[in-house]
Amino acid sequence: MRESAPRRAPRTLCALTAAALAATACGAQGGGDGSPAGSGDGELHVFAAASLTDVFTALAEEFEGDRPGAEVVLNFAGSSELAAQINSGAPADVFAAADTATMRQVVEGEGLDAGWASGSGGAAAVFATNTLRIAVPPDNPGGVEDFADLAGDGVSVALCAEEVPCGAATATAMEAAGVAVTPDTYERDVRAVLTKVELGEVDAGLVYATDVASAGDRVTGIDFPEADEAVNEYPIGVLAGTADAGLASDWVELVLSGTGERVLAEAGFGTP
Repeated sequence: MRESAPRRAPRTLCALTAAALAATACGAQGGGDGSPAGSGDGELHVFAAASLTDVFTALAEEFEGDRPGAEVVLNFAGSSELAAQINSGAPADVFAAADTATMRQVVEGEGLDAGWASGSGGAAAVFATNTLRIAVPPDNPGGVEDFADLAGDGVSVALCAEEVPCGAATATAMEAAGVAVTPDTYERDVRAVLTKVELGEVDAGLVYATDVASAGDRVTGIDFPEADEAVNEYPIGVLAGTADAGLASDWVELVLSGTGERVLAEAGFGTP
C-alpha cells in the first residue's frame, strides 16, 4: 500500500449499514471474514482520519495480501480536511471519518459544496469509537494530573483545530469540565498534536486513547472523567463513482469483519 495525493472522481457517498452491506447498491460484497468479492485488481483510494493510520495501514497489508492485483492508496488527514477534499472533487473510493458530523458533510454537503455530495439518502456504518486522553511527555514537566491542570499558568498545551473531530470532542470536554483551555498551538489533526507532545514541544496535548497507545513509552496517558461526554463514533462508506465498487465494498467489509474488529480493538478502539 502507499500514501498518495488524491486522483479525480467520486462525489457522493453510498449509504452503508452493517446489516445492509450485502445488498448495498455500491457493489458486490466480500465474505463476512473480509474475503475478496470484488475484481481484486487496481488501485483503491481510501481517505481516512489520521487516528486510523496504524489500523488502516495494517489492514491494507492484509487486504493486498488477499488480492495480489490490488493496491491500497491511503490518504490520512484530519476528517474535516478530507471531507473538504472530497466535496471539492478529490477522488476517494472509501471515506472513514472520526465522527458522524463530518461524514454528514460528505453525505449531505453540509457547509461545503452540496452539489458534490448530495442525494445519498442514508447514513454510513459506524465501526468504532474513540475517547480523548491527556498525553504528556514521560517526565510530565507541566505536572498535569487532570483536565483542570491544562488551564494552569505556565502549562503549554496543544489541541486539535476546532473544525476537526478531535477539536470538536475537546470543546465538548471543556464544556463538561467547566474549564476553558487556551492552547499554545492548534494542530491540523490529532497525530500532529501527538507529535508535539512526543517531541517535548508542549507540556500536554489532548489526543485519542488510541494515539496514546500507539506512542508507547514516548508519552504518558492521563484519563479524565469528562472524556466520557465526548466519545467519537467512526463511520465508513463507499463513494459513488468509485472505479471498482466491488473492491471498495470489500474494504468496508474487511473493516467491519471480525478481522477488522480485532485489529481495531488491539489498537484501543471501542465498539459501537
